[in-house]
Amino acid sequence: MNAKHLPLFVRHDLDGFFGLFIDNLVQLLLIVLFCGGLCGMQGDDAALLTKTILPGAAVSILIGNLFYAWQAHRLAKREGRNDVTALPYGINTPSLLVFIFFVMAPVYRQALAEGATSSAAARLAWEMGLVACFGSGVIEFAGSFIAESIRRRTPRAALLSTLAGIAIGFISMGFLLQIFQQPLVAMLPLAIVFITYFSQAPFPWRLPGGMVAVLLGTAIAWLLTLVQWAWPAAPAWLIGSAMNPAPMAAAVKSIGFAPPQFVGGALWEALSTPEKWLGHLSVIVPMGLFNIVGSLQNIESAEAGGDRYDTRSSLAANGIGTLSACLFGSCFPTTIYIGHPGWKSLGARAGYSTLNGIVITALCLTGTVGVVSSIVPIESGIAIVLWIGVIITAQAFAAIPQQHAPAVAIGLFPAIAAWGFNVVQGAFFEAGGKSIQDLLTANISQQLNGYLLHGMIIVERGYIFTCMILAAISAFLIDRKFFTAGIWSTVAAVLAVLGLTHAYQLQGSSVDFLFMFSAAHPGAMEYRAWPVAIGYGLMSVVFFWFGIEQRKRGSLPRIGH
Repeated sequence: MNAKHLPLFVRHDLDGFFGLFIDNLVQLLLIVLFCGGLCGMQGDDAALLTKTILPGAAVSILIGNLFYAWQAHRLAKREGRNDVTALPYGINTPSLLVFIFFVMAPVYRQALAEGATSSAAARLAWEMGLVACFGSGVIEFAGSFIAESIRRRTPRAALLSTLAGIAIGFISMGFLLQIFQQPLVAMLPLAIVFITYFSQAPFPWRLPGGMVAVLLGTAIAWLLTLVQWAWPAAPAWLIGSAMNPAPMAAAVKSIGFAPPQFVGGALWEALSTPEKWLGHLSVIVPMGLFNIVGSLQNIESAEAGGDRYDTRSSLAANGIGTLSACLFGSCFPTTIYIGHPGWKSLGARAGYSTLNGIVITALCLTGTVGVVSSIVPIESGIAIVLWIGVIITAQAFAAIPQQHAPAVAIGLFPAIAAWGFNVVQGAFFEAGGKSIQDLLTANISQQLNGYLLHGMIIVERGYIFTCMILAAISAFLIDRKFFTAGIWSTVAAVLAVLGLTHAYQLQGSSVDFLFMFSAAHPGAMEYRAWPVAIGYGLMSVVFFWFGIEQRKRGSLPRIGH
């Protein structure tokens, strides 16, 4: 193989494709589930989803995947390497959930309450989703011009620890629970993935391990379906993972070509009535900023894995992908995915990105998303994504100076707290009865199994920033850069005052951001993070004082020396 040539496709690109494809497929299934159930896009109004939103998502996914594959070829040619791995890319899961739950669904419910028909309410929800996606894309694109300077001034431990915390809670933990929830289908694929990626042992005929895992898991699930059909009295634990053929028949009927539609007119009409969307800036602005930070961290992760991509062009393409999504009907931003080290360890190069873009586009434009989901159980492939989370976490400790390991560790906690609060919040939604707001209104120090609920929410708000800030402060203190640590503490105080971190408003069990100059929703419990901001300010005073003392003395002796 020519060292200056990166092939269009290598064998291990198929492994990478299965992991990235399943990740993207999950996002598409979430869109179908929540837009249908919460925003009225089902039944007679399903066309808005299947004929507009999904084709729009296809445009953005194809543009981004092809760009990052081309970018990988360009880097390989410039550096004379054939081991370059493209940045993974797809629909942004946090933005997807936040935009549906805090923009689209509330607009839909409000429109219904004001007497609109379900069709009219669904269209209003879609239009506000377009506005949210547009705002996020503008912020992402504009941020590409300043992100590199931020990256140069941020310790690698700060960037990677945030990813590791997200990987532990929002990727690995969730999928690990799902594996043990459906062990008959998921644990054999888990073994295949472990053999493939821990042992790196080849399969007969050099079959890709990811493909073997998915095929075996799918075969087991359908075998259990046959068992259920032949043995109606089989115990529930044996047939609990069986597939249901009925959705497949319904999904086949929905197949049909749906080309992308330019919706710039509808977007402009929605933007022309700012009184309808100004109230949603408290959601749109933080999510746009979080997307910039998250993408920046993923680019840093790629560099730690050996592939140094240009920050500005990578983030600009990210923003263009999101803008193209909204211009062609999708309400959901796209982003550079977490997990580049995992794909690289699989041996994937650029072909996995190209193949993912083509296959996802084909599914979205032909109405076959439902068909695939009815045939392939998600449990058959989630072990691959679990592996990605493991690699991300391991890299956070391996790709930094050894003395910065404690900084990585402390940066994990806000993300883990955010994951924990998501679990708690979901339990309250399902349980009914008392809400989180009821508990905290009665007692701000309310504990759940010994954990402070109010403190959990404070840490959860803006946790991407908090992870990075705590890890950066710790890394600079380890290096005895007291003034720099003081500057980061000051930045943390400013973010808390502005409401980008720690501040929140709580209605029932739904938590939203609360900016400094915005009013809380009527009836909401509000917390403006002035105490946290003052705490950060006191920390900065201490750090600056130690910096002054260090300059006076030349250096400060370490404890124990």
